[in-house]
Amino acid sequence: MRIIAGEWRGRPLAAPAGRTTRPTTDRAREAWMSILQPSMVGARVLDLFAGSGALGLEALSRGAAVATFVEDDPKALAALRANVATLGAEDRVTIVRTDAVRFVQGLDVGAFDIAFADPPYEQGLATAVADRWLAAAFAHILGVEHSPREPLPGAGDPRRYGDTAITFFRD
Repeated sequence: MRIIAGEWRGRPLAAPAGRTTRPTTDRAREAWMSILQPSMVGARVLDLFAGSGALGLEALSRGAAVATFVEDDPKALAALRANVATLGAEDRVTIVRTDAVRFVQGLDVGAFDIAFADPPYEQGLATAVADRWLAAAFAHILGVEHSPREPLPGAGDPRRYGDTAITFFRD
């Protein structure tokens, strides 16, 4: 796994040990970033279910101002912290150890410019994040990676990349 483009292009990222984290493929991440690139520069980014931090770190590499990472798995947190340190991004990053669905429940409308959510598939977590965004748009743009077998509520813009779907919501 590596940073695809921008300031840290080609830099490798550590993945969490074990099988509890499913990293976003380079193909899906590149598609995700290409769609959001016009909104990336100077953005306040939220990376929910952050895992290694690949999505938020890619956003920082492409010009986002700051990123908040939300993760509760200890192995994923260790990889995330290592990646932030390796890239020297500590001054642009906040890491919050908590449940991502609980975290978004406390956010105000417009708290972030862009939010990424990459929860474990088919556990209802993608739907829970989308439902919260529909009730109170905590980011101007929300992208949720999910199984194509779990259609999300609302009038999002779904895209499919093999066994992965990403649905975009805009306020």
